[in-house]
Amino acid sequence: MENTENSLLVEKYRPIKLENYVGNANIKKSISSYLEQNDIQNLIFYGPAGTGKTTLAKLIVKNLDCDHIYINASDERGIETIRDKVSGFASVASFKSIKVVILDEADFLTIQAQASLRNIIETFSRTTRFIMTCNYVERIIDPLQSRCQVLKIVPPTKKDVAKHLSWICNEESITHEVNDLVPLVNQYYPDLRKCINTIQLSTQDNTLKLDQSVLVSSNYIDEVINKLKDSQPKFKEIRQIIANANVDDFEELFKSLFENASIYLPGKEGTVAILVNDHQYKANFRIDKEINTMSLIQNLINNK
Repeated sequence: MENTENSLLVEKYRPIKLENYVGNANIKKSISSYLEQNDIQNLIFYGPAGTGKTTLAKLIVKNLDCDHIYINASDERGIETIRDKVSGFASVASFKSIKVVILDEADFLTIQAQASLRNIIETFSRTTRFIMTCNYVERIIDPLQSRCQVLKIVPPTKKDVAKHLSWICNEESITHEVNDLVPLVNQYYPDLRKCINTIQLSTQDNTLKLDQSVLVSSNYIDEVINKLKDSQPKFKEIRQIIANANVDDFEELFKSLFENASIYLPGKEGTVAILVNDHQYKANFRIDKEINTMSLIQNLINNK
């Protein structure tokens, strides 16, 4: 199967109609009512990576009579982007009903950029709407949040993800067993985008051939948590477990460390939440994600 930009399955099967968007029925209902009026509120979509925040934002502008601009704030995070691109777009006259600014990954914007954005939202409130997406809504300043409807994007269930992946395989005439998709979903859930990309990369002669060595067992995560349960966890032992797992994405480990905090650090769940959140955010900027992860592990050990 070709893997050119024009044949990316994740783009081919990105929904173009709101009814084809998987999950979040209540949010879809609210957005549908906005579209009927050909207007929207300022919106913030937040939730884990790969759960459809950007897709939903793009669906909205496709179904509105609007001019729009898309900016990825992880690439353009400074105040210059807001003053030049956003303000410039908002200030230009349009023949459409409204204008919409999509700020993807808005939690990367600097505090100064966010403050400037707040002023622009107020200045152009009659003509321009803003849709922001982010993984960490707490990184968005309160004055911005108060000027938007803040909506949490909840991932579809694992069962729904597996059904959707199987449907894509059938549409592409990819021979597969539904049971083969279970470890894939378990590995990357809730990131639907990664699941679809892995299917494309793992398809040969129209047959799905998942490399089980790529689908790392979650056993290593259980081993890490069991080691952290020790009264005096040994950093070197945990480092070796993580190194042997040969993982380059630690999102699932971070999630499990947060969810199981009461097991290995009872009474300090709040501290764990702060530490995990901080290191998840730092992972977006650090080249060596393993070093960042081991820094988190050391901080957890220090709190024993």
